Amino acid sequence: MKVQYILAMLLLLATGCKKTSKNHPVPYVVTDKTIDITLPSYSELMNVGGYCYVTGGSRGIIVYRKSTDEFVAWDRHSPNDPNGTCPTPLTPNPDNFLELDDPCSDGKFSLYDGSPISSSDWGLRQYIAVWNGSNQLRIYN
Repeated sequence: MKVQYILAMLLLLATGCKKTSKNHPVPYVVTDKTIDITLPSYSELMNVGGYCYVTGGSRGIIVYRKSTDEFVAWDRHSPNDPNGTCPTPLTPNPDNFLELDDPCSDGKFSLYDGSPISSSDWGLRQYIAVWNGSNQLRIYN
């Protein structure tokens, strides 16, 4: 009886730990970068609603300032292009900068929350963005 109980528990643990969802299609790239938002290349982040590009991640990172003390950072690698064959990473839509366009798949993503707007089952890969309240923004995963 005890052996059956132990075998049942092992079987339950083995199947319970198995992931049922797919892994995110954008490659995981270790990133840990701190930027000074007062520098000219990042000055758009001084204002709410501003965004800029930062090196790092799989195809570069886009950082958006959502509010006076909240930033978000997304990989510019489209989830619709897991192998990174599209020559152009995600870019803001010229008619609505809060939408990021994938020029190769016609996918659209929200710059605000990273969710897919059209032509994708996946949202964007997010990085943690922590602001020190002054001029330093740390972007990492």
